[in-house]
Amino acid sequence: MDNKMHLANFKVVKQMKKTNEIPKGVKMIQAPDIWKETKGEGVTIAILDTGCDTKHIELSNRIIGGKNFTTDDGGNAKIFEDYNGHGTHVAGTIAASLNHRGVVGVSPKVNLLIVKVLDKDGNGEYDWIIKGIKYATAQQVDIISMSLGGADDLPALHKVIKKAVLHHDIPIVCAAGNDGDGNQQTNEFSYPAYYNEVISVGAIDSEHRSSRFTNSNSNIDLVAPGEDITSTYLNGGYAILSGTSMAAPHVTGALALIKNVTTRQFERELTETELYAQLIRRTIPLGFNTKFEGNGLIYLTLLDSLSTTFDNLTMRAYRL
Repeated sequence: MDNKMHLANFKVVKQMKKTNEIPKGVKMIQAPDIWKETKGEGVTIAILDTGCDTKHIELSNRIIGGKNFTTDDGGNAKIFEDYNGHGTHVAGTIAASLNHRGVVGVSPKVNLLIVKVLDKDGNGEYDWIIKGIKYATAQQVDIISMSLGGADDLPALHKVIKKAVLHHDIPIVCAAGNDGDGNQQTNEFSYPAYYNEVISVGAIDSEHRSSRFTNSNSNIDLVAPGEDITSTYLNGGYAILSGTSMAAPHVTGALALIKNVTTRQFERELTETELYAQLIRRTIPLGFNTKFEGNGLIYLTLLDSLSTTFDNLTMRAYRL
């Protein structure tokens, strides 16, 4: 067994110093239409990744703390800077501030806890991941996001995940992995994404086509945009990346918005199981095998759209 977990292969399409846009992935899942209700205020998300560019203008005011579990910076637990770029990109898709410059994340007012469990090369020991999950759980975060994976099914890793999800009601969102071959007859597994307790996210492109690289298996829960995704990057810059690592944070941010909307709707905090059900209610099947898309594409305004259609049909029937 390999005692390290490796950052899933992802593609850096382009880097740039400036940009000014609402990224297409954020638009595809209809996040801007929810911002009038909530931008994720009060929700804390732990990002287990390569750290974060803590001085990035889009992210610095979203970060409330963090911890380094890697050997970077001599193992200094208080330094959780990103020297890879992956973690900063993920953080931007989730939470880049709505400041009308650069980019904006799905939930631009959430709090971020940066848990560095992968080093500058994108590698992490399983012990680092396990400690990172325990730390995030102890900090009582609302959601954990992990765009990482490995080939080994490690019981100790599964144990801490089950504790976080089942005993502490913390949803864990994971990238499905990028070892797919586009063949529905084959299965590709990545852990922790393949564990039933987590929310496994596959990738699609901007034309709503399944990404060829996305892992396919029976535990895919849903899909989100994962190709040519613009987000924050190192040294205060921006980059366009592709991979299921880019899809997962769209769902993480969406969960934060759903959490706030449903808390007001039901006048109480939902359990992890209930929150998952609310997430899946907001998915649209795309017509692919469920091993590729699970329940379909996250589409945050789906219930509003269905309600409007029902009201229109009812009014029409009344007129008749």
